[in-house]
Amino acid sequence: MASKAGNKQNNVCFEEALGKLEVIVKELESGDLPLEEALDKFNQGITHAKLCFERLNAAEAQVDKILQQEHGKLVEQPLKPVEGN
Repeated sequence: MASKAGNKQNNVCFEEALGKLEVIVKELESGDLPLEEALDKFNQGITHAKLCFERLNAAEAQVDKILQQEHGKLVEQPLKPVEGN
């Protein structure tokens, strides 16, 4: 059964996971949820946050592979955050 949940998670794109995480955060910030439901939402939020983190790391690894110097040497350059967004 755990493998079904893992497969389902692998099919979720970054934007979808981030959107779900934002909804969960708003629900938790409202303070209107009973304790058990809040704990369940928190657990779901952690799952979505981990998924987003994994997707971002994978994207950064792809960008690092794309950045190449002449003669085909790989150049690793850390991504710089964009300010003002």
